[in-house]
Amino acid sequence: MQEKPSSFSIKNWSQDDQPREKLRDKGRATLSDAELVAILIGSGNTDESAVALSKRILASVGNNLNELGKLSLKQLMEFKGIGEAKAISIIAAMELGRRKRGEEALKKHKITSSRSVFELMQPIIGELPHEEFWIIYVNNSNKVIRKNQLSKGGITGTLVDVRIVLKIALEVGATGIILVHNHPSGTLNPSEADKQLTKKLKTAGESLDIKVLDHLIITEKAYFSFADENLL
Repeated sequence: MQEKPSSFSIKNWSQDDQPREKLRDKGRATLSDAELVAILIGSGNTDESAVALSKRILASVGNNLNELGKLSLKQLMEFKGIGEAKAISIIAAMELGRRKRGEEALKKHKITSSRSVFELMQPIIGELPHEEFWIIYVNNSNKVIRKNQLSKGGITGTLVDVRIVLKIALEVGATGIILVHNHPSGTLNPSEADKQLTKKLKTAGESLDIKVLDHLIITEKAYFSFADENLL
């Protein structure tokens, strides 16, 4: 009786079942998500091919690539046949995809109102259990050049380095900045710290012709705009 191979390597599959060759000959769009993940991991385990293993991994997250991207190294390594190197390959690929989506969003996004800021940032910070403070950098056409997380866990004067904020603005050629942070509590009322920070950045930016265009407080479903409420 012939022994079972130690692993179902892609090299041992029939020509029609080899995703690398399929990508080369028929184009990347013809591959399923599982086939693409199979290319990343290269081989399965003693019981299943790389595609079968990839299908099982994807099924565990409801075949949702966004959820796959949230799996930790430890969680991926719980699957038989996924060692540290394969898990790292999957995580790296998911992170590249996430960054690509982020860059595409920045290229297309133009700030036309406080609502457009909310739509850009709510998916990022609107549902977090902790507070984060971000800066959005825009050019003179109000197109987003860059967005940076300034602090995590709360805003106090000690966590805000105005010099870094303005240094980045100069480096990317921004003419305006928008301050954005979330309130996990759900309250939309600006605190005294929110007001002081807005004033601090506005005053510092004036000497460099960098305007603070708005400051948004974001919750899961709503937002408060300093500009809309004439607080700038």
